[in-house]
Amino acid sequence: MPEKRQRILIVDDREQNRYVLARLLQQAGYECEQAGSGKDALKQIATLPDVAILDVHLPDVSGFALCQQIKKDPLTAQVSVLQISASFVSAEDKARALEAGADGYLTHPIDGVVLIATVRSLVRLREAEVMARRVAGQWQSTFDAMTEGLALVDAEGKIARFNQAFQDICNSTVCRLGGSASELLHEFLGTDEPLTAAGKDRYSAEFPVGRRTIRVTVDRVVDEDVELGRIVVLADITDRRVAEYALRTAEKLAATGKLAHAIAHEINNPLEALVNLVYLAKSSNRLDVIREYLARADDELKRISRITKHSLSFHRDTQHAVRIDVGALVGDVVELYRRAVSGRKICIAYDSKPTLAIYGFPGQLSQVFGNLLRNATEAAPADSPVAVRVRPIHRAGRDGTRVTIHDRGPGIPVSVQEQMFDPFFTTKELKGSGLGLWVSRALIIRHGGSIRFRSSTRKGASGTTFEVFLPVGGVDPQASE
Repeated sequence: MPEKRQRILIVDDREQNRYVLARLLQQAGYECEQAGSGKDALKQIATLPDVAILDVHLPDVSGFALCQQIKKDPLTAQVSVLQISASFVSAEDKARALEAGADGYLTHPIDGVVLIATVRSLVRLREAEVMARRVAGQWQSTFDAMTEGLALVDAEGKIARFNQAFQDICNSTVCRLGGSASELLHEFLGTDEPLTAAGKDRYSAEFPVGRRTIRVTVDRVVDEDVELGRIVVLADITDRRVAEYALRTAEKLAATGKLAHAIAHEINNPLEALVNLVYLAKSSNRLDVIREYLARADDELKRISRITKHSLSFHRDTQHAVRIDVGALVGDVVELYRRAVSGRKICIAYDSKPTLAIYGFPGQLSQVFGNLLRNATEAAPADSPVAVRVRPIHRAGRDGTRVTIHDRGPGIPVSVQEQMFDPFFTTKELKGSGLGLWVSRALIIRHGGSIRFRSSTRKGASGTTFEVFLPVGGVDPQASE
């Protein structure tokens, strides 16, 4: 397929001039079209030639006015205009033409070499503009197609550009080009903290807006240590938060369900003893014996109450963060599991030292430690111990509590260790949901802490240790569950 030649429109009322220019340009490989008036030129300009060569002196309109008209029309503004003249040859005339929008200006007599070089330059300019416009269009389409709201804020804090998603998320009359980004955030979030708090590093925070949760991210645009502006990204993460909450709730219920058998066994023993003691008390006529039976029955009732209280903590939590003794909380979890694993002759060795109290949600932490302890007892072979230790620790400049849970199981293969905290990843096939560790890490992070593990599959020295670190600060006491 032959290469398409660039089209040049020559506009001059003198046919001889048009003929000479057309011959020169055709010999250089250009396709030429001609017009003898401004009216005819406008009709042919609509076909968008690559370059229009306009004589300044035309019979029906000034070449300056015609150039201005071409450049003002968005449909034809991309056409490069070269103005020529034999009578308007002063510097003022050239300046007037350029002010009207001309891309070049030549005077008669025109040197053929200079003409060709000038036209080639204007053709390259046109091609560059077309390419830039195409790239800009592609970028704008991509910009508007993003589901996250994106806005560019200049160095003066004004909104230079934003996409459709940004406007949809804000739904604000302040969201306009040239408007104040600070005012927009104040109206939308109730604060302009994302702009005022953003330093050299990325700023990211979540804000409640009505029934929605909006994540705001701010990055600086810097060139040679000079801040040119900022990029503000808004993401509506409400649905994701709801989904995560549903998954956490499902895992909490699953954890409670797995305890049901152990709890039923725990309650059945004292309940059976209680029934027998009440029967014996009713059958006796001696008051001292009856009192002894009833006292023992009262002990069994307290035991049932204690078991019930521990089990409820796995699916009921306080409304606000409370002061927690981590050692006591872990001890309660250990007691729940100790009898459940006794049938496999697995001993849970619990060792606790006094620690500083933290603020948090006891139900959430009970779920975490219950999940870790259950995993450890399931991995541990029969007749082996599971060690649980609680110790005070100072880490990374913070005081806190470290809880370690160690089993002597087969260990975690290196090939799956990196996926241990991924949602829905499980090595228990149909017996596991794959959410336990993912939820546990989310809850520990919420308490300002961290969770990690180390594992060995080496024969004779296999085992896994999970470690949870909880800083003294924990959760803000005013925070709600």
